[in-house]
Parts: sequence; structure tokens; C-alpha cells
Amino acid sequence: MKNIIKIFAVTALATFAVSCNDEFLERYPLNSISDVNYWKTVDDLRLYANIFYNRDALVPFETSWGTLGPYGKDADYGTDTQVRSSYNTRLNGEQTVQADGDGWDWGQLREINYFLDNYEKVDAPFDEVKQYVGETLFFRSIFYFGKLKRYGDVPWASKTVQLDSEILFAERLPRNQVVDSMMYDLDRAIEYLPARAGGAWTGRVTKELAMALQARIALYEGTWEKYHANDDFKAASDQSIKFLEKAAKVSGDLISMSERVGYPALDNVGIENGYRDLFNLEDYSASNEVLFWRKFEVNASFYNVIDRYSADGAMRGATKNLVDSYLKADGTPVEPGYDDGTLVKLAENRDPRLAQTICINNGKQPVWELATPVWYFVAPRLDVTGEANCPTGYQTYKGHNYRYATARWPGEGLQAIMYFRYGETLLIYAEAKAELGTLTQNDLDRSINKLRERVNMPFMSINVTVDPNFEFAELGPVLQAVRRERKIELALEGHRHDDIMRWAAADELIVGKTPQGSKLAQWINFKFSDYVSADDPQISRQEAWDQMIMTYEADADGYIKPFRNTLNGGAEGYKFRIDRDYLYPIPTNQLTLNPNLKQNPGW
Repeated sequence: MKNIIKIFAVTALATFAVSCNDEFLERYPLNSISDVNYWKTVDDLRLYANIFYNRDALVPFETSWGTLGPYGKDADYGTDTQVRSSYNTRLNGEQTVQADGDGWDWGQLREINYFLDNYEKVDAPFDEVKQYVGETLFFRSIFYFGKLKRYGDVPWASKTVQLDSEILFAERLPRNQVVDSMMYDLDRAIEYLPARAGGAWTGRVTKELAMALQARIALYEGTWEKYHANDDFKAASDQSIKFLEKAAKVSGDLISMSERVGYPALDNVGIENGYRDLFNLEDYSASNEVLFWRKFEVNASFYNVIDRYSADGAMRGATKNLVDSYLKADGTPVEPGYDDGTLVKLAENRDPRLAQTICINNGKQPVWELATPVWYFVAPRLDVTGEANCPTGYQTYKGHNYRYATARWPGEGLQAIMYFRYGETLLIYAEAKAELGTLTQNDLDRSINKLRERVNMPFMSINVTVDPNFEFAELGPVLQAVRRERKIELALEGHRHDDIMRWAAADELIVGKTPQGSKLAQWINFKFSDYVSADDPQISRQEAWDQMIMTYEADADGYIKPFRNTLNGGAEGYKFRIDRDYLYPIPTNQLTLNPNLKQNPGW
């Protein structure tokens, strides 16, 4: 019986202890919490809801060493746009079935449902409690969205699971029924939650945020069902149109809200380097674009290490695939074989977002603004091994806080973590409308062209110019251009992996592909003295550079091979299995404990 509990349950009371909820623990010691002495006041509901904000699996802390936080997730999850110094084993078909764990954890759902089962015991008008009900419904959708992306069909539990609950032996619910339940939860959350428009940032979930999450989930499911309709991962019944219409509707409603009251809205429109400076702040309380974020406090011993690693490579680098996707500054595609022999040449006359996403040694990118003299980016960290290395030569600049103070260099960083921003909602709207075949020029002007306006790029026309770098031969140019815009605007923010999965695009973007970095020749005889003065500390990198650069290998076209020849001998590319690897396997012990669970395809 103890093992059966692992399917869904750890007791809710045993999991209340979270780092930022001391107020709750002081009022109610863990060994005395019960339905008898709790659920008395609205404040009880607020304190309980605080738990969800401090669950790493729901709202990631991003405090691990050797990380770029959200700006390294495209590499961490496995994509075509950013890689780590070692290849992603899932993309190479090397994933194995685990006996237990592996994400099949339901304890946080029990915490959530425990609130929803008990909040009505508080003797207060619903208007006073509905905000916390809405927050909890929001977090239940966050929880289930993670399970949906990982496993597809999953059991749905709307009540607290007990030892004798039938759900412990339930079958997996078809994925679109799970999404229907999430849509219902979020419809209620949107109704119950307060809008932020016109108000101050409170750090709590808002109506606008719930709308952004609902649009994200609806687009994911709508496109998953559309593009997996003919494979083993298809939904029990195709409801792709319904979910795409939902994504278009709710994202459109959020855009209309912006047009009506001015919130949410894009930040830094028309400001030089405004795109760059959206991603490197310590505080977003004044932002109109960032809908949900986490603040850090050194005095509270709560900080991250993004400042420490973003000045170096953090074992991650963008790929040639990403770099080639950026248009020219006039809005036209780059020609095949364009001059990418140096970083400076690469970025000349290109979409400004390119030079605000990867490091370019043009003397305009500060690495440390408070240094004397100011440190500017000179060369990627190809001269080191370990955590500081950049394996591709396209070093990440997006998210780098060049204003960090000396005292924080050892790792006590305060850079805020961004979870949702309005810019993504604009892209959801454009993509959903394009998938439905209803996208108009007015739709583009309300969405993608707002994003282009921020960086002074020419507006996208509904009459799209065919790009030789388009990635999907069977799709029309308008949808391809929308996907390209998403790839560029959200680059290195952790969305690309989900996009590849929901588009069923691994066969086009992953299978047989070997990632490429920058041109190696530009680094062979590189001299730091050509870029900085003799008293600049970066001069000291020269000796190590000369030794290390000779260990890099180039492919037949002269581009750095990030993995050397460790990926299948360097000749075959990724071996992602499209009949299996779009979903994770369910751990074998769970299949034994609940015979009604069925394993995912291919496992």
C-alpha cells in the first residue's frame, strides 16, 4: 500500500515547508496543522496559496550552478537553436525507461486539490476568497501542462487523493479531455482573478497572466493534434480546430485589452537596444510586458548565478541554424552563402535582434559596464573548458546583465527570472490565426508588427517573400514566416523544444542533423591585441586561447563542430526516433502498481 501512494500521494501537510513561507510555518507548526485549526480566515487561504509560488516545479527558481537560467533552456531541453557542450541524449534516441521517478510525481497536485477541497470552509463572501481560488486553479493548469507535455494522456484528479481513491487505479484520460479540464480551470481563474491593468505589481497571479497561460496551452494542444494527427501520438479525437480557435480568441482578447486600457504592452519600443535590455533586469515591477517573474534578494540568501555565467559561455552556445534565420535589416531574407566569416560580418545589416541575442565583437556590447575601463565583448569563451566554455562560438548575450556589481561576481546574482511576457501572446495570436487560415494584415499589425516596431524592423506583409531558409517545405509561406518570427523573437527563452514537439517537426529539424557553430577560421590566429589595449585584463586570455583553439574541429564547410565527433561519430547526426521520442515513457514501477496505465508508443 505504501508504494501505491507514490502514484499520486505524499501527504499535503508534510510538503508545506517552503523557503519563503515562514509566516505560514510560524502560525501553524507542521505537526499541528489540521482541518480543525485551519480554514478559518481569508488570510489562511492567502498563506496556503503562497506555497504554490515557491514550488520549484511550478515556478522554477533557476538557482542551479552552471546555468543561464531561462536563457539556456533551449540547450537544456534539446533544440536546433542552442546546444550544450555535450549532445542531448533524448534528441539522439538514447533515452531509457526508468523504474521510478522521471517526472511521474503527483504530490504537488495533492497540495493544490487539498486547497480546492477545503477553501469553502472559510466563512467569508466568495468575492473575498475568489482570488485565491483563481490562483490555485492557475497552478493546477501549470502542473497538468507539464505532465501533458511529458506524457500525453494522464489521469485527471480534481479531488484530494486518498488511500482508497479510485483514481489510484484509473486509466489515463485522453489528452484533449485533460486540456478541456485545464481550459475550464482557466476560464474560472480568469473570471475570479483581479486584473493588473492600472494597478501596481503585487507578485501574484493576475487575470492577464491566466489568459496568457490559457492561450499558450490551447495553441500547444491545437497544433499537437493537427500535426500528430497521422502518427501514434494522435489524440483520441481530433479537436485541433477547437483549441486553435480558443488560442486565437483568448490571445485576441488580451490584445484588445491592451488596445483598450494600455496594459499589457510591449516595453522599450523604439529604444536603442530595447530588446536587449528587456532581458537583463533585476526588477520588473514597472514592466508592462512581463506578466510573471521572480525577484531575488541577497539579504534573504535567495539569489541565482546568471550574472556569474552569462559573461562566459556556461557550456551553451547558439547554433548556425538560429543565426541563419534572422532577416536582413530591410526585412528580406539573407542569401545562401552570405558572408558569415566573422561575427561582425555576420551581424552587418541584419535584424537588430541578432546582435542583441548573441555576442558580437563590434566594440558595442558591454560585458561589464562598471569595470574601469568598461569591458566589451572580444571573443567567445573558446579558450576554456568546463562551465565557462561556449561550444559553438555564438555566445549567448540575451539575458546578460552587463551592469552587475563586483560583489556579486562570485554568484550572488539578483537578475529576475521571467516566466511570461506579452510578446509571446502576440505570437500565439498570429500563429493560431495562421493555422486557422484566417490571418489578415490587420492581425499582423496587431501582433508581429508590434514586435518588429520595437526594433525598428520593416513590418511583415501578408504577402510574404519566400525565404530560402524556410524550414518546412509542405507549409505555406505565411505560416512559415510566422514560425520564423517566433523563432527569432523568443530565441533562447526555452520555447523552441516545445515548438518542435507540438509541430511534430523532429524529422525536419532534428533527425540526421548535426549542429554547427561559427566559422572556425576566424579564431585560428585571433589576436586580443587587435581589439583591446595592452593593459586590458582580457589580453591575458591569449596564451590559453592559442593552446585551446587548436583542439576545435571544423566540418567540411568550415563551421565549428560543437560535439567534436561524439555524436554518432560525427557523421550521421541525431537519431531521434519519431515513433517513440515525442513523449517520455511512464516508469515501469507505476505500470506494475496500476495495471490500467498503458505505456507510451514505442516504449
